[in-house]
Amino acid sequence: MASGSAEGARRPIYQRVLLKLSGEALVGNDAHGIDAERLGAVAEEIAVCHSLGVQIAIVVGGGNIFRGVAGSASGMDRATADYMGMIATIMNAVSLQDALEKAGMNTRVQSAINVQEVAEPYIRRRAIRHLEKGRIVVFAAGTGNPFFTTDTAAALRGLEIGADALLMAKKKHEGVYDADPEENPEAVLLREVTHREALERGLKVMDSTALALCMDYGLPILVFSMRDPGNIGRILLGERIGTVVSCGPDATRGNEGGES
Repeated sequence: MASGSAEGARRPIYQRVLLKLSGEALVGNDAHGIDAERLGAVAEEIAVCHSLGVQIAIVVGGGNIFRGVAGSASGMDRATADYMGMIATIMNAVSLQDALEKAGMNTRVQSAINVQEVAEPYIRRRAIRHLEKGRIVVFAAGTGNPFFTTDTAAALRGLEIGADALLMAKKKHEGVYDADPEENPEAVLLREVTHREALERGLKVMDSTALALCMDYGLPILVFSMRDPGNIGRILLGERIGTVVSCGPDATRGNEGGES
């Protein structure tokens, strides 16, 4: 993160963003679960970004607790596995809410499945009102439907709340590469790519359903690493970090036929 004086001299280039956090972003040295120290560090970084005056909504995954695709692959019914994954995201969302409020941020969790004892139901207008009042909103339980990932939930919620950009935080990689860096050490980091090119080349930005939704409605995606503290704030202040997935010349935000 830039120094305090430098931050004061610069203004964020986004008014409202949707931050997609993987469940793995909350893991410490262990392979699973929630690490309290890591959770606190993530919350503190988000709090600093919120202090810039940016409205922040968050979609959090559940892969650190349970991954529906993995459960399905092991023989579990896919719909059942996906619902278990949604419950895992609620656990992460409530944990993140607690950490954010300890960092001084008023936070609301909205869930796509009914868990009224611990979270509000997802209501679009209420979510927008929370953001306008300076609260952070954490969206849990994905879209509320099996067979859809939290990537798709992030794209959907980002469009529903009118976010200026979708921020995809990765645990390991710096952005989008021209090949899988896990398999090819020669993979090259791409600094900018269009939605259509990412789809056609099968680049690992997010799942294809979510990527197509962002393309259709012109929602830019910024893919970056969470390994370096302060990266979220740098992006909000306009620094080019990671990969920008641009709308492309033929994309129109609020595509005709869609609801504004």
